[in-house]
Amino acid sequence: MAESRVWSARNTILLLFLLCLTASFAFADGAAFDLSGPPVNVRVRRGETILPISEVPTLQPADRLWIQPDLPETQSAHYIMIIAFLRGTTNPPPENWFTKVETWNKQVREEGFWVTVPNEATQALVFFAPETGGGFSTLRAAVRGKPGAFVRAVQDLHQASLDRIRLEKYLASVRLTAEGEPEQLHQRTEMLARSLNMKVDQQCFDKPSAQQAPCLTQNTDQLVLDDAHTQTMMATLTTGASADLLSQVGGTPMAKSGYYSPYIGAVIDMARILGSAHTAQYQYIPALSLPHKEALNLRLNNPPSFRNPKSVIVVGFPPIAAPVPPPLRAADPKATSCIANPDLVLPIDGAPLVFATELSHDLILRVPTKAGKTIDLPARADPERGGLVIDTHTLHLSDLDESITATLRGQWGFQSFDGPRFQLRSPSPAKWTIASKDASALIIGRQDTLHLESADASCVNAVKIKNAEGHDLTSSWKLAKPGQLEVQIQLQDEPAGLLSMSIEKFGLPEPDAIPLHTYAEAGRLDSFTIHAGDAEGTLRGTRLDQVTGLELGELRFLPHGLTRANQQDELRLAIEKLPVPKIQPDAALSASVTLKDGRTLPVKAAIDVPRPKVQFMSKVVQPSTSAAASLLHVDNPQELPQDARLNFSIKTQFPETFPVGEKIEVAATDESFHTSLSIADGNLILQDAHTVLAVLDPLRQLGPSAFGPLKFRAIGLDGVEGDWQPLVNLVRVPVLKEVRCSAADQPCTLVGDRLFLLDSVSTDPDFATPTAVPDGFADSSLPIPGPVGKAIYVRLRDDPATIDAVALPLITAPPQSDAAAR
Repeated sequence: MAESRVWSARNTILLLFLLCLTASFAFADGAAFDLSGPPVNVRVRRGETILPISEVPTLQPADRLWIQPDLPETQSAHYIMIIAFLRGTTNPPPENWFTKVETWNKQVREEGFWVTVPNEATQALVFFAPETGGGFSTLRAAVRGKPGAFVRAVQDLHQASLDRIRLEKYLASVRLTAEGEPEQLHQRTEMLARSLNMKVDQQCFDKPSAQQAPCLTQNTDQLVLDDAHTQTMMATLTTGASADLLSQVGGTPMAKSGYYSPYIGAVIDMARILGSAHTAQYQYIPALSLPHKEALNLRLNNPPSFRNPKSVIVVGFPPIAAPVPPPLRAADPKATSCIANPDLVLPIDGAPLVFATELSHDLILRVPTKAGKTIDLPARADPERGGLVIDTHTLHLSDLDESITATLRGQWGFQSFDGPRFQLRSPSPAKWTIASKDASALIIGRQDTLHLESADASCVNAVKIKNAEGHDLTSSWKLAKPGQLEVQIQLQDEPAGLLSMSIEKFGLPEPDAIPLHTYAEAGRLDSFTIHAGDAEGTLRGTRLDQVTGLELGELRFLPHGLTRANQQDELRLAIEKLPVPKIQPDAALSASVTLKDGRTLPVKAAIDVPRPKVQFMSKVVQPSTSAAASLLHVDNPQELPQDARLNFSIKTQFPETFPVGEKIEVAATDESFHTSLSIADGNLILQDAHTVLAVLDPLRQLGPSAFGPLKFRAIGLDGVEGDWQPLVNLVRVPVLKEVRCSAADQPCTLVGDRLFLLDSVSTDPDFATPTAVPDGFADSSLPIPGPVGKAIYVRLRDDPATIDAVALPLITAPPQSDAAAR
C-alpha cells in the first residue's frame, strides 16, 4: 500500500516537469522515441539455461550476459559500449564493475562477449558513447560520483520501456484491424484496452469509420494506464530530497490535473535525474528498450550529437532482483468453458505484460484425465481476444471427465509459476431443462425468448429450430450465464403448434433434440388473492377468459364471474368443493393457472387476513318531519325517501365483538355515491359488544343526486373490506302541493316542487291514460287531466315500477264571463 502511494505521488510530479522542462534536456520536444538506436543482441544464461533478453524480467547475481553489438561494418562513428553495474543510491560501485567494449572490433561484432552480474549488484545499464580519449574513465567517474541518479534513471527507463511495449502492441493492433477488418474495430479495441490496460476515448467510435483509427491512436502519451504488476516490479525512491519534492508537488493544481500518463511520466522523471549529471563534455539521452527475441531494439527521442556536449545513450537492463510472477486471474472464476471448442479462449485479467511482452513463455494448460494423469495443452496470450488461446487438437474427449478443473502453468523468465484455475466441460449427450418461467413462453406473432439449462451449455456450437413443416425458423442464441442458454426465436408469421429444436455441441456428431410448442397470446397473470375463510378469491390480469381453473396447494378453484376494472380483468374463482378449509394468512403457497389450450402458468398468490363479516338484522324508515315535506308518502318498505332517515341494525360475525374503529360503508350499486358510518361520527351506536345501530341520513350524507339501490359492507381496522350486502332502494320524492282546475271540463294543473323527479302521472290506478314528465322538465306545474276521485297516482323516476297514490287539495276556480275574459 505504501509503495502504491509513493508511486502515485511520484507520477504527480511528472506533468509539472513536462511543462517546465527547458531546452537543456535532451528531449524537450516530447516523448516520441521514434528514432532507432544502436542495434544490440542480448542473451542471459543462468545455470544451464539460456534465454533471450525478451524473456527475462529480472537478473540475478552470477547471471552471465551475452551481449553483441550489431552495428554494420560501414559504421563510421565509433561507439564504445560500457556495461555498468550499480549497488544502490548511496553505495558507489567498484571500478571493476565497469566493462569497456569497442563495438567496431570485428570479433566483438561477430561473436559478442560475456559479462557476469556481480554479487550485491542491484541495477545494470549500458552506455553507448562516442569514442574519445578518456571517455571511459569520465563516464565511470560520473556514475560513481552520482550513483543514485543512475539507479533512479535505470528504474524509470525500465518502467517506461515496459509501458512503451504495451503502447506499441495496442497501436499496431488497432491499425492492423482498421486496415483489414474495420467492422471489428470497436469490439477488438475494447478488448485490447482491457487486456493491455489502455485508456480508450469512447467518442472515437461516434466518428465515421475512416476517422476512428486515427482518433484511437492520437495523444499516445495519455493512453497508457497504471499497471499494478509493473509497479510491483519497479523500485521507487522513498527517502531523501526527491521524495520530499514529490510530496510537495503532489499537492499542486497542475499535478492533480490528471493529464499525465505513467509512460511519459517515467521518461520525464528519468530525464530530470540524468540532466543533473550533464557535463560540458557529455549529455545523457535515454533509450527505451523494446526487446524481441534476443534483439534489444532501442528507441531514441533525439538524434545523438557527436559535438560537445557529446551524446551518451543510456540503456537500462532489467533490475537485479527476485522475479515477481504475473498475478493472473480468470476474468470470471464462475464461468465454465468447453474444452472441445477448437477455438477455445480462456479470458484472463491482471497482468498486461503477459499480453504485451515475451516475459511469460512456455505457457500450458494442465488438464487432468480419467486415468489420473494430465495432458498439457499449449497456451498463447492474445490481447485482441482478451485471454489465452488453447490448442486442443491433440485431445481425445473419451479420456476426460465431464467436469474438469484445469490449471495454467508457465515460465516467468527462468522461474516457473502456477496461474489461475479454469472450470472446463467435456460435452456428452444431455437432457435440457426449460426454465420454469419459460415453460409456456413461446407466443406466436412476435419474437420470443427461451432459456434452457444444462451443464453442457458452454459447449453449444449451433442452435437450429424447425416448424412442423420442416422449415427453418430465424433464431439467435447466446450463453446467458453459466449453464444457461438464451435462445431468441422469430414467431411473427408462425401458427400455434409444434416446433423442433436441435442443439449442436462441439465434439459430438449428434445434436440434442428438444420438442417445443408455440401458443397464442395468453394474456397477463398478475396475482391471485383470497382472504382466509373465504370460498372465493380474485385473479387479476388480462385475457382471463382463457382460464379454466386454478390450483392453490391442495385446493382447486373454478371460474365464477369475469369483470373488467381499471383496464384489467378480474376473475372471481370459487373453491370447487365445500366446506372451505382453514387457511392461515400469509401461508407460503404456490398457485398455478390452467388455460384452455392446456398450458399451466404460475401466478403470485397471497392469503390475506380474514375479512370482517356482519349480519343484517332489521331496518326502520323514519319519514321527514320538515314543513316542506311532500304530501306524497312512499309506502314500499324497501324504498327509502331521500329526505327520510334510515335506522338499521347489524350484528358482527367476525371478529366476535364489533371493534370501536370499524366502519360501515354505504354506497350506490355503481359506487358513484358512498359514505362511511362510524362510532366516532355518531352514526354507529353500540347496543352491546355484538350489535350496532346504524343511522343513515341520505340527503345529508349522499347528496341530493344520489338514488337507486344502496348496499353496505364492513371496513375493518386495517382497511380490509367485507362483502357487500343489499340495504334499501333510495328514491328521491318531489314536493306535491295541490291540483288546480278552472272548470270541470278543462285540464287541471299539478302544482309542486322538483316535479322532474316524477316519471308519469295518472288519474286512474291502472295508468290507462298517463301523463309523462318529459326529460329536462323544470317547471313547478304540470298539466294533467282532471282527477276522477280524491287521489292521483304517480310513478317516481327513481322507481318507475311502483305506483304510489297521493291525495292532494283540489282547488276549482269559477268560470269567467266573456267580458272578464276579454
